[in-house]
Amino acid sequence: MSQATSQIPADVRERVIAAAAELYLQAGRERFPTVDAVRRSSRADMNSVTVLMREWRQSQTTQAAPVAVMIPDAVQQANAAAVAAMWTQATELANQSLRTAQAGWEAERQDLDDMRSELATGYEVQAAELETVKGQLAETIAALDVAGKQLADSAAKLTAAVERANTAEARAVEIEHRANDLNAALVEERKSHASAINKAEQETTDLRGQLAAAVAELATVKAKAEAADQSYQEQRKAAAQETLRVTERMAKLEAERDTARKESSAAREEAANLRGQNEAMKSQNSDLMKSLGKTKKV
Repeated sequence: MSQATSQIPADVRERVIAAAAELYLQAGRERFPTVDAVRRSSRADMNSVTVLMREWRQSQTTQAAPVAVMIPDAVQQANAAAVAAMWTQATELANQSLRTAQAGWEAERQDLDDMRSELATGYEVQAAELETVKGQLAETIAALDVAGKQLADSAAKLTAAVERANTAEARAVEIEHRANDLNAALVEERKSHASAINKAEQETTDLRGQLAAAVAELATVKAKAEAADQSYQEQRKAAAQETLRVTERMAKLEAERDTARKESSAAREEAANLRGQNEAMKSQNSDLMKSLGKTKKV
């Protein structure tokens, strides 16, 4: 286990390996799952998934064992007439060793190329998600602007309602004063003018009805004002929570995008090293062929 792998928490490692094995089985063991697919299934960060997937893929690939180039006992005991057969067998062993090594290097190089392609794809997917989140944030900001205008309108309506309530209350007080005055006048008028009394009583009844209507209107205005204020507070709270959630999502996606960039660069450097090692193996094989040719001449 590498140092980078040992630093990954055990629960994250178990989730990633389990997700990779499950996706591999779902594909009929015909192709390895992509890094991005494993990241989504395991709900782990891109850096941990990349490191663990590299180790897991290597564990699924049979490593080519080096073939020792030895002169068989039969060749050592043969006479000079068997030199041609010895040369053929030695050449075949050298070529077999080269093919085995080249197959291993090519498989590992192809695996690195696939992982680099997957990292690039994952980066593009995350970039698209980031753009989507940015668009959602813009829509949220626009919605907040609209909500702000609506809240401003509600505040203006609330102010107007309060003014109407104050006016209605003042009117109710005035009506009550008038009713009291009329009631006092009614007591005086009863003694002398029966018709005037009836008229005053009717007017008093009307004024009391107006007073009751004014009181009901005041109660209605106050209830609407309280409801508008409560709705304003709830809208402010919901807008603040939505802004915080979108901001956290953007920060997480930007961090994963940066990690994917670093992993892609490391994969390119490792592929370049593998190509250099392959060239060195070809050079060693050429030297071996030359050495065997000199042996044949002797």
